Order: sequence, then structure tokens, then C-alpha cells
Amino acid sequence: MDYDAPVRERRPSFWSYLMVGIVGAVIGGFLVLGIAPQILMHRTGNLLVGSSDPGTPSTVIPAPVYLNAEDLKDPYAAIMLVAQEVSPAVVGITNQAFIGYDFFGREYVQDTGGTGLIVSEDGYIVTNEHVVANAKSLTVFLADGRSFPATVVGAEKSTDLAVIKIDATGLPTADFGDSDNVKIGQLAVAIGNPLGMEFSRTVTAGIISGVDRILNISQDSAIRLIQTDAVINPGNSGGPLVNARGEVIGLNSMKLASSEVEGMGFAIPSNQVKRVAEEIIKTGRVRRAMMGVRLVDKEIVRRNNPSIKIDRGVYVHRVETGSAAHRAGMREGDIILELGGMQVNKVAAIQAYLSERSPGETLKVKVLRGNQEIVLEVTLDEARS
Repeated sequence: MDYDAPVRERRPSFWSYLMVGIVGAVIGGFLVLGIAPQILMHRTGNLLVGSSDPGTPSTVIPAPVYLNAEDLKDPYAAIMLVAQEVSPAVVGITNQAFIGYDFFGREYVQDTGGTGLIVSEDGYIVTNEHVVANAKSLTVFLADGRSFPATVVGAEKSTDLAVIKIDATGLPTADFGDSDNVKIGQLAVAIGNPLGMEFSRTVTAGIISGVDRILNISQDSAIRLIQTDAVINPGNSGGPLVNARGEVIGLNSMKLASSEVEGMGFAIPSNQVKRVAEEIIKTGRVRRAMMGVRLVDKEIVRRNNPSIKIDRGVYVHRVETGSAAHRAGMREGDIILELGGMQVNKVAAIQAYLSERSPGETLKVKVLRGNQEIVLEVTLDEARS
């Protein structure tokens, strides 16, 4: 009987495996570098901008429809009137922001969106600082469908405010109200571009939920905010918060994002917005005011030095020689009770109040010295940058 000779199996050599691996790596690299970024940026652009062409809004804003007698019978007629009056001055902003560098040293940018408010007919627009931060390029979309490139005139991180400029004239503007007269419970209407221009000039309404909400920005900086339950979503930042008379009383800035929190949005008061915007337009920067004192909250004083009796106000720990407070006669150990007629019980409240003042202003400051209340007149200095 014949038997077949055994056949030896031929295995691929080491070099064959190596060549296959190299070819696969090269092809995979081209896919990652060439295709994946385009897919990611396309999806990001659709989410934030809502338009495949960054120069063209995805929706055309219709001409205003004026209210008739039947409309005015609607219990929400005031909201309709406010939206119609203010919306033309609301703009969309896309920011091609610098994010960083990739492995090959190339710049990585990402399109983000926000809202702005036209404050002058010749193209000045106020918005949040975080909306225009790290901008490589800015595009502004108007209510009439036009779009313009924009430049940053000035920005201040501590107040989260910025002014940008487009080359246009005859633009619609909105009227500012007095935010110091805002009352809890009054109507509040927010207008903005949540998630980008696809949902441009979305109108939400609620009430003023609180005033004088103090937010600490840093150890030496705080800001006073208006609280509202009007819905504020990502992209609403920089849009107006408006009262029933169509007056802008705040600029929407942030919301508390938590599964345990609902209906807590915050706006920068209009008086602060006006002051900062005017200074930036005039000088390109914002001058900050200071008294020249080191302050300590009463709770900390009581905990660390029980011999000091303090049940209200803010303790003056140190007065800088030659400062505004020193010139006015303030002393270490004084307790500040009132600032400009406003009662204060927290250091952050004084910091927030001073952030709304300009150097050169004179404030009446009531202090408790021993058992005697004294009123000092403090002419504010310019804070060192």
C-alpha cells in the first residue's frame, strides 16, 4: 500500500506579519487624521451652530407680526409685545475658539455659540466674556438674516462681560431699565439662542425669583446677580432678561446645572452691564474701584477672636496707608455697617458693590467704632491691575 509523503505546513514569516501591521497602521492613521476630525467637527457644528455653512443662519427670521385686538386679550400679550419689541436687537454669536494643539502641533479649534445684545446703532454688541473667550474668529447673526465678522473691543472676566463690534449701521437697539428697581415676583422674559442659531431668539418667561444674589468669583472678587426661573439653556448666555415694559434689566449669564436644581438662572444687573459696556466702548478696558482695606466676615472674627464683639456688619482688619479708606478716616477695628445706604453683612457683598462703582465716586460708609456710629465719605481709588 502506498502512503502519501507528509506535507510540511508553510507558516508566514515574521517579516510578513510586520509588513501587514505597518500597512494597517498607515491606513488607520489616514482614517483617523482625515475622516474622524471631519465627522466630529460636523457633529459639533450641527449641535452648536445648526448650520453647515458658518456664514449663513439655518433659519430665516420672519418679519414681525403685529398684535391685533384678539391678541391683546391673551393673558400673555405682554410677553408677545416684549418679544416683538426686543428680539430685533438680539443677535447670535458663533465663536471659533482656540482649544489647544494636537499631537502634531496643529491648532485645534471648536465652534461654540452664544447670544448678544446690540447697544448702539453703529454695531457695538454686549455679551458674556465666556461667549467670546479664546476667539480665533467671531461671526454675528442679525435678526434680518445678515451675518458679519466681529472683533472683540474689550472684555472683563471678573464681571463676565464683553463688548464686540461689527461693521454695520442703522441697527435696532434695546432700552435698558434700572436694575436697582427690580422687584421679586415681577415678569421676566429671557431671549436667546439655546443650542445655536437653529433655535434662534427663543423666548422663555418666568418671574424674578431673587435679587442681590452674591456669587464669589475669586478671593478678592464677587458679583451681584438677579435670579430668575425663566428657562436659560446653553447658548442663552449674553441674551437679555427683559421686564414687562420691554426694558432690559439684566444680561443672562448662567444657570445652576444639577439634577437636584430646577429653575435657577442668573443675570448680570443692567446697571452693571451699562457701566462696563460704556467704559469698554470709551477706553477699551474697565477701571475697577477700591477702598484699600482688608475685610473679614464676622463669623471668622468671632471664631478666631472671641474678645471682639461683632453681631452685624463687616470687620475692618487693616487699612492701607494713603488709601481711599485711610484718607476718609477709617481705622482698623471699625465695623462697616452700610455702604452707599445698603446694609452689608458679608465681605462678598462689599466686593460686589464696589465692582459696580467707578474710581472717583464718593460713597457714604457707615461704620461702628466702639459704641458710636460714624458716617465717612470715601472717594474711591482705581484698583491696581
